[in-house]
Amino acid sequence: GGDHSITLAAIHNMTTLLQDQGKYAEAEQFLHEVLEGRRRVSGDDHGDTLAAIHNMGVFLSSQGRFEDAEKYSREAFDSYRRMFGDDHPGTLSVIQNLGNLLQKQGKLAEAEPLLSKALEMQRRRLGNDHPSTLIGINNLGNLLQARGKLAEAESLSREALEGQRRILGDDHPKTLTAIGNLGTFLQARGKLAEA
Repeated sequence: GGDHSITLAAIHNMTTLLQDQGKYAEAEQFLHEVLEGRRRVSGDDHGDTLAAIHNMGVFLSSQGRFEDAEKYSREAFDSYRRMFGDDHPGTLSVIQNLGNLLQKQGKLAEAEPLLSKALEMQRRRLGNDHPSTLIGINNLGNLLQARGKLAEAESLSREALEGQRRILGDDHPKTLTAIGNLGTFLQARGKLAEA
């Protein structure tokens, strides 16, 4: 039947395929179907429902529909924290996604504590050299730069570059991006010789 967990999982898989094919309107219809089915079958506080809420927020954000995405992302954030606490991997994901979404909307003051919390959790759970932690360092650095907190931002940009070099080597595309980011940042700070 349409509400069986296996059926809903298959529908979710279809949304991924449709997104990969660029069929976003169809993918969105299926995402709504999965979310409504999960709510009906499992209730709002079930892990599968929370994942469907989060997926809807991520999808809408990827489509540039930030206000719609924020509604789902905040619901996922509140529910994950209430159900699983701050140290759950799912909570980390929703905190980071909500912070990134708020940053895209220019809500930097709201985004900063979320991205700071996400980085703190990544450092604690994954270590400083994990690729996800390095992305978190870079994301927070970019946000701090946009907020004019240049000394903190520079420190994080340097840390991200050092980590990328250590883990991936000098020639990896992510390392090269980190080098470019730090150079642009130093240029903006007037440190032209170093940039």
